[in-house]
Amino acid sequence: MYPRRDMAYDDFKSRIREGWQATLQGILDQARSLGEQAVLAFDLDSTLFDNRPRQARILREFGAARGLAGLDACLASHWDTGWDMKAAMRNCGLSTEEVETVYDEARGFWMERFFTSEYCVDDAAIQGAAAFTHAVVATGAHLAYVTGRPEPMREGSVEAMRRCGLALPGEGRVHLIMKPTARENDDAFKREAHSQLGRLGRVIAAFDNEPTHANDYRQKFPEATVIHLATDHSGRPVRLLEDVISIPHFLLLP
Repeated sequence: MYPRRDMAYDDFKSRIREGWQATLQGILDQARSLGEQAVLAFDLDSTLFDNRPRQARILREFGAARGLAGLDACLASHWDTGWDMKAAMRNCGLSTEEVETVYDEARGFWMERFFTSEYCVDDAAIQGAAAFTHAVVATGAHLAYVTGRPEPMREGSVEAMRRCGLALPGEGRVHLIMKPTARENDDAFKREAHSQLGRLGRVIAAFDNEPTHANDYRQKFPEATVIHLATDHSGRPVRLLEDVISIPHFLLLP
């Protein structure tokens, strides 16, 4: 999960179909019927959390440190094109030439800060995410946060959950599964986490924004409902499997 260089990626929002809220309600109904036997897995970044405020803070600080007018006033909305730092810089008012001149330095500045507890507390919740996590807990099922964030980010991650109103690890059957260190590959880590989920019970649903990870869940747990968050992603050219369901957020109809 890194700021992408300029590259096109599929607009997965076009996969969102009418009735996706009913799918979420159906997952809750199934979880309620199975209780503690059921397991629901959730990614964090770009699934339950909107990382744009964190991205904007880092770019503001870089702009202030370098005296770059525009960057020092970066807003979350400047990252609406996804994880493309170059596009965000242009949205802040830098010319293409200016972006190319400072990009490598800016990326290094970003790398030193993004994967830290200090900065992840700036994350905001995806619409409806907090209420949905509590609805899952109310069913009696296991809720497992499965994230590529490394263990040193646990404190900041839990604080962001608290601030955003999400169900907290340790409350009821809520678990937070993180990479031991930043060195592990995200894809490999999540595949290894599948076995941990299986030991908790029956995985009935999994939620992730990354097509690779959503596809892995679909293949590992063929009886589960796999939900893809059509927010943003790493930009890898991966096609979602047909029976993965794309949704825009977690807000259920009243």
